[in-house]
Amino acid sequence: MPPDLLSPVFNLTAKIEAAARAAGFRVERFGEIEGCPLVALTKRTPGVRPRIYVSAGIHGDEPASSLAILEMITAGVFDNRAVWFLCPLLNPAGLARRTRENASGADLNRDYRNLRSPEVPAHIAWLRHQPNFDLTLALHEDWEATGFYLYEQNPRQRPSLAVPMIEAVARSCPIDPSPLIDGREAKGGIIRPGGDPFEKELWPESIYLRVNHTTLAYTLETPSGLPLEQRIAALRIAVETAIGRL
Repeated sequence: MPPDLLSPVFNLTAKIEAAARAAGFRVERFGEIEGCPLVALTKRTPGVRPRIYVSAGIHGDEPASSLAILEMITAGVFDNRAVWFLCPLLNPAGLARRTRENASGADLNRDYRNLRSPEVPAHIAWLRHQPNFDLTLALHEDWEATGFYLYEQNPRQRPSLAVPMIEAVARSCPIDPSPLIDGREAKGGIIRPGGDPFEKELWPESIYLRVNHTTLAYTLETPSGLPLEQRIAALRIAVETAIGRL
């Protein structure tokens, strides 16, 4: 890939790593794609704390997700309330190309069962060395959405964080009112997919996490048609609300 395309990705990665180290995170590189590192950040707090995982950048045309994580690191959101596990940029090659897919044209967020891309097996290998999480939050954007919405996977019927997140985001960002979003039934911007995960051929990251690592998983979607700063702010509000409620 031409260096001029890679340069913004290297710069963003360097900013994330520098901010994370300054905030007390351990920075780990668990893979490399076209010279771009795959980065994980962990921060452990002594005592009994919830374990929270946040991921971003799995689609290269959704930059607000990674930028939201960078802003939250810098702002001190990831403090001593929890033990933190962050994967801030899962598809650096896609970000360099500004494409949803990776360099080979694969949608990484459909590959967590078949493992055909290099990025996803590297990510899973890292995840297998982590403890189970009390909460997972996957940050996304949606080019077709008319407003913010989220997916909730809560198979054990734990106290839901969905409505508090939606209500908090609604103060500064429209919520998608559609009864059908992304082909799935929705109510008030909340999608609660059902069914047996093992009946699905293609797994997004959230299903893999639900099956293997958590009993409460959220995918947060902000509409790409809004200004970048508003998209970042919506994701931040949702994440910070979930953290506070947990």
